[in-house]
Amino acid sequence: MAAPLTTAPTLVFLHGFAESREVWTDFTRSFPAGYRLLAPNLPGHGTNRAPVPDFSMEAQARYVAQYLTDKGAADPVLLVAHSMGGYVALALAERYPSRVAGLALINSTALPDTDEKRQNREKNIGFVERHGVEKFMDSFVRPLFAPANRDRLAEARELLEEIGKATPAATFAGALRGMAARPDRTAVLAQAAFPVLLVAGKHDVAVPFDDSVRQAALPATAAALFLEGSGHLAYLEQPEETRRAVLALAAAVFGE
Repeated sequence: MAAPLTTAPTLVFLHGFAESREVWTDFTRSFPAGYRLLAPNLPGHGTNRAPVPDFSMEAQARYVAQYLTDKGAADPVLLVAHSMGGYVALALAERYPSRVAGLALINSTALPDTDEKRQNREKNIGFVERHGVEKFMDSFVRPLFAPANRDRLAEARELLEEIGKATPAATFAGALRGMAARPDRTAVLAQAAFPVLLVAGKHDVAVPFDDSVRQAALPATAAALFLEGSGHLAYLEQPEETRRAVLALAAAVFGE
């Protein structure tokens, strides 16, 4: 049964691959009380352990849309999405544009995987199948931080490793293949009737910085935050700057 509809302006935080809603806890702690904050666990992640027949970005977008309905979220909402969460958010914006008031892409991209990236995802699936999730996570998270942050933010790194190690192997395979199969969604940015914020890290090894710079020019109403001291995890590496940018977008979207 759906919850009663709320009228509070709603921000929806979508985590990345092998993460969970827990990654947003510190980031959102100081958000104004007037906003309603929602952070689902995407299918197969965190405590969301129901069987997942389809890990495609489109299926995950449908899941999020139903989650918002079930939570009584007032449309449209502001989507704040990291990495794979951004791919889901773009699929949602493509399918349900009237439900989106704004979009903040944090270390994410509307471009599809390159052939090399798809091959690397299959290699990662093979590694997990041979050696297990824990061994994979031992080497997966550290390079996502900018070099200067890998030891400085050891507690954040350990949190991501812990969350990842608790993620089922089936989720790894399904989500990696779902990301590999996603189409080019740059048209979603170019045709967006809502404001878009792109947050990019200069040292991001997963989303090329130059790609983010080019995509920032696509939306009619856009803002960009280019972070010299971040890798793929801006919300952890430079949280204050990232939070300010997201709150500025929220204020513009909701007129606060």
